[in-house]
Amino acid sequence: MLWIKALHIIFVVSWFAGLFYLPRLFVNHAMVEDQATAERLKLMEHKLYRFMTPLGVLALVFGFWLWLGFGFSGGWLYAKLVLVTLLAAYHLYCGRIVADFRNDRNRHGHVFYRWMNELPVLILAAVVILVVVKPF
Repeated sequence: MLWIKALHIIFVVSWFAGLFYLPRLFVNHAMVEDQATAERLKLMEHKLYRFMTPLGVLALVFGFWLWLGFGFSGGWLYAKLVLVTLLAAYHLYCGRIVADFRNDRNRHGHVFYRWMNELPVLILAAVVILVVVKPF
């Protein structure tokens, strides 16, 4: 089970690296004025999203495996599951934004993406506190 836990942590960290960086690309893309830079950012966004999606799926799979293997219970776990569900929805929303930028249909300014970039940080902090402290 320790190998499963290690793999879960590795994939969570890797997934979060993408979740932290992709909105930063959106910030830059929303501010860009020349087409060559916009095309480069489209490519970077697409490749990063395509790379981080399997990492997120593996993080979820190994997390579920841990839940089944250890039989965790308690209010903290259900709170964590809600946050993980929000994180998965955030990931999918990022994919929609990647598609919008690819099709030149951006609907937000760089300030929106700067704020959006903070959400995974808050979720990460809450999940770590829930898992380590188990407040309820």
